[in-house]
Amino acid sequence: DVQLQASGGGLVQAGGSLRLSCVVSGISFDDYAVGWFRQAAGKEREGVSCFRKRDGSTTHTDSVKGRFTISIDNAKNMVYLQMDNLKPEDTAAYFCAAGWGPAADGDYFPVRCFSDEYDQWGRGTLVTVSS
Repeated sequence: DVQLQASGGGLVQAGGSLRLSCVVSGISFDDYAVGWFRQAAGKEREGVSCFRKRDGSTTHTDSVKGRFTISIDNAKNMVYLQMDNLKPEDTAAYFCAAGWGPAADGDYFPVRCFSDEYDQWGRGTLVTVSS
């Protein structure tokens, strides 16, 4: 039974930082890519940051490059998203997800970060950035 549970969201002022955590069970990071996605009110879900342990490949959407960092702790089955210099436009519900198909396929480089290619999802955690 695959489970992902995100936490760590909250209210922060612009310029501040948050670290999101996702506890993962039922999958191996050796076989799956993992990622963080977000959905703001009235907008489609978008890929934020994705990581594939098999080759260390990382992808960030342009708007978060240089500000967000995705990482895993293999021993603890955790996925993290460190978010620095937060902006009001980062306000959204954030979801962690795992993908076994094209996202995990090493033939695609860098790792793909499209939500329809991730098949295991956890409940979201809300991040609100005030100006």
